[in-house]
This record gives sequence, structure tokens and C-alpha cells, in this order.
Amino acid sequence: MNLKNWKSWLMAGVLMSTVTACSTSGSGDNTGESNYPKKPITVVAPSGAGGGWDLTARSLTKVLGETKLVDQTMTVENKPGGGGAVYLAEYATQYKKDDYKLFISSPPILINNLKKEGNSPYGYKDTTPLAQLTKDFGAIVVKADSKYNSLKELMDAVKNDPKSVTAAGGSAPGSMDHLVAVLPAYKSGVDPKTVKYVSYDGGGEAIAALLGGNADYIATDASAVGEFLKAGKVKVLGVSSTERLKGDLADVPTFKEEGIDTDFTIWRGVFGPKEMSNNAKKYWSKKLENLNDSQEWKDELKRNGWEEEYKSADDFSSFLKEQEKQVEDLLKSLGMNK
Repeated sequence: MNLKNWKSWLMAGVLMSTVTACSTSGSGDNTGESNYPKKPITVVAPSGAGGGWDLTARSLTKVLGETKLVDQTMTVENKPGGGGAVYLAEYATQYKKDDYKLFISSPPILINNLKKEGNSPYGYKDTTPLAQLTKDFGAIVVKADSKYNSLKELMDAVKNDPKSVTAAGGSAPGSMDHLVAVLPAYKSGVDPKTVKYVSYDGGGEAIAALLGGNADYIATDASAVGEFLKAGKVKVLGVSSTERLKGDLADVPTFKEEGIDTDFTIWRGVFGPKEMSNNAKKYWSKKLENLNDSQEWKDELKRNGWEEEYKSADDFSSFLKEQEKQVEDLLKSLGMNK
């Protein structure tokens, strides 16, 4: 080989090494594959079929597929247990680098991690928050023939004699319905520990208890009471939103309108693993933003009676930090914090 040819081979070798180094550099700096995603994606609903997490996961995957925003196959997997805590422990330990496994969650990811009797040493900081997709709010509900006609009247009664008023909800003490039930009392100067709260197995049973005269009021999701309100079975005294809702609850005042300076959002969002690659995070940030902007997603929200509230990864993380403080404050007032 002459000198000219030898130099050509040497330059080709250097160029090939440079290309190879560039193509493999992602494996060491958590940037992930540049062609992500290259295999099917699983979205986990950490609950049984039919609940809010499950419906959100199925709506998400359906619309992403139908709009061709995501070309890869997307499947939903149900992993019930502990109000989401069982799967979160598995996710945080076994799948912390798996870019192909996402999951749906809501405020229990904060509550389970913060309460003393909670069943999770893990919380949202053991994940990568990707986007908030929807919002709902708490509602304080009484029977249609209840003597209470305003939230202020009800809270005055609780303040005067807490044990004479029974609150109920579809989740265990220290869980979301309980926190919503005591929130207006706490902000009205009542010691939350004195509020008489009875837990039922789900919102349906809580409403049945209310209608059966076994509770004076219940705390539940605002989206769950429209049909009962239209049927004339209940009165909704207040909602935990920052402004009045639309539709069936348009005439219901907010907590703040009733002189109770607080609000509480029941959100649902999408999470990735804690050590998610940069490429995967950027991919999902873009795709979820595009999803939120699509007419198909807006139609899906309307079909399910969900309120739209999109927050990007950074905004969602900031919001979670704020709500974590609110939840911790409430649990402390109940003596139920860790």
C-alpha cells in the first residue's frame, strides 16, 4: 500500500470511529435511542378495570393510536392493589429505566406516600411526571331534603357540634374523600380530628349511604354527582374548584364563594420511570401536548365528562410539589402524617 492509499484508509478509520461513537453515546448519558420508540409501549392503570385510572389509560392509548400520533402498539395493563401503592413500589424498583412503561395516577400517589398508615415508601419523586391531562374537583353533597342549604350552614353545624354531623366518603380515613370532607371544616377553624367520618368502599356506596340516611353529607368527585343532582336526589353545597364549573353544576358555588379560602384539584396525569431517557421524555412531552391539542382528545374528554387541564412536565412537577404541601398539611391536622 502506497502512502496516499494508507492516508485514505487512516482517514476512513477515524471517520468511522467518530460516527460509531456518536451513534452509541446515548447509552452512557441517559439520552436513550434516537429512534425511540422502536417497540410496543405499555400504559399501566394501577387499579382494576373500569375505574378512573383504567378509563384514562384506555382513552389515552385509543386516541394516540387513532390519531397516529404514536405509531407503535400501545396496550393497557391493570395492576390493582393498595390504591396504586403496590404497583408504584414495583415500578420504582424494577422499571426505573424502562422507557416503554408509563402509568396513570392522581392525588393518591401523594397521599399514600405521606400518611402514617400509608402503604407506600414511594411517591411522585420516584417517577418522571410527564403531563397532567384532566382535572376534577371535590364536591360536598347532601340529600335533597337535607336541612342544610349552604356549605356555610353545614360547616357552622360541624363547628357547633362535630359529632352530631356524619361525613362519609368512598375511601379510607386519610385518603382523598376524607381529605376533601374535612378540608372545608379545617379552613373554617374546626379541628379535623373531631369531624365524624365514615368510609365506604367506593363513591357509589357512599352516595347510597347518603340517600339511605346514614350520612349527613358526603365528599366525592364533582363529576360523579351530576345524574343524582338532575334526578333531584341530592343538593351540592360546594365544589373545591377555583371558579364555577359548567354543565349540571353551574349553579353550585365554590368553597371560596362560601367564605372558605381553599381549593383542591383531583387531577389525572401520565408518569414515566424516574431514570427515563432524555429522548423518551422529549418524545412524550411533544406527543402529549399534541394529544391535548387534538379534536379527537377533546371529544374523548366530553364523552367521559372530564374537564381538560393540560400541564407540561415542568408545570406538572411544580404543581405536584405545591399539592404535596397541601396534602401534608391536611394529614398533619388529622394526626395522620408520617
